[in-house]
Amino acid sequence: MYQQDTATDFDHWRRLVSDSFVPLDAERVRPGAFTGRLSGRHLQELAMMEVRAGAHAVVRTPEHIGRSGAGYYKLSLQVSGHGLLVQDGRETLLQPGDLAIYDTERPYSLAFDDDFSTLVLMFPRQLVGLSAEDVRELTATTMGAGHRLGEAVVPFITQVGALLPTLDGPIGHRLALNVVDLLSTVMADELYSRPEADGTQQSRLLRRVHHFIESQLANPDLGPEMIAAAHYMSTRALHQLFAATDHTVARWVRERRLEHCRRDLQDPLLRDVAVGAIGARWGLADPAHFSRLFRAEYGQSPAQYRRDHL
Repeated sequence: MYQQDTATDFDHWRRLVSDSFVPLDAERVRPGAFTGRLSGRHLQELAMMEVRAGAHAVVRTPEHIGRSGAGYYKLSLQVSGHGLLVQDGRETLLQPGDLAIYDTERPYSLAFDDDFSTLVLMFPRQLVGLSAEDVRELTATTMGAGHRLGEAVVPFITQVGALLPTLDGPIGHRLALNVVDLLSTVMADELYSRPEADGTQQSRLLRRVHHFIESQLANPDLGPEMIAAAHYMSTRALHQLFAATDHTVARWVRERRLEHCRRDLQDPLLRDVAVGAIGARWGLADPAHFSRLFRAEYGQSPAQYRRDHL
């Protein structure tokens, strides 16, 4: 259902933004009349909203995070006006055409000193095929105007935002996922194109390994030996590379495969594809093994998950 709400007093706006996204504090930055409008759609596990409002700030505190459930990333495309995003010890000025990402699992603030409009896409963190450590390097930085891939992606996101009033059902959900996939590519490009001084050799190697894994998820032979050989390293060195993260090699491969399976299982356009075939297309060829792994990760069998989400 298309959501369209207008607030003419700030208390109403404070409740509206918290209910539509994640719990937040909203603060006035100057006295006087206030009007805000929020419109958009919740597309299964994603939400895409257009925000138009007067000057104010939103703040997410550790107390909000402690009361929340699963974490999300939020992508903002500044359409008009200016904003100041602060997270992870960085701040960035958002101007029209700028993209920026922030993480609801850590405190942040976003302030607007005048009337503005912005498109916000909120989505589960696991939809991005990048490690949390990599994404953390990009929070509160701009990735739109002046950035080679960001400039190419911004018009597409803008057009998707314009379609929100009529964009529903499986096509709307797929388009929102397309935006997330494009964002993942933009972020990977930002990380890879940084000068060597901005990242260690180990972090760059880990990004290459992650990219290789993502490209080989459908291969049932994907495992530590294959990954290590593709990068001219020993399996011992590969495991040491992952030791600095919160994932083992096997866990990262498993979680990425299961995430793609989860996305396919809730896609109405794939409702006629057998559950076992979905597992096999992401490298989990044994249906019983796939079912056990999926249940351990999501608390339901793949078949039950599909019934509950279609």
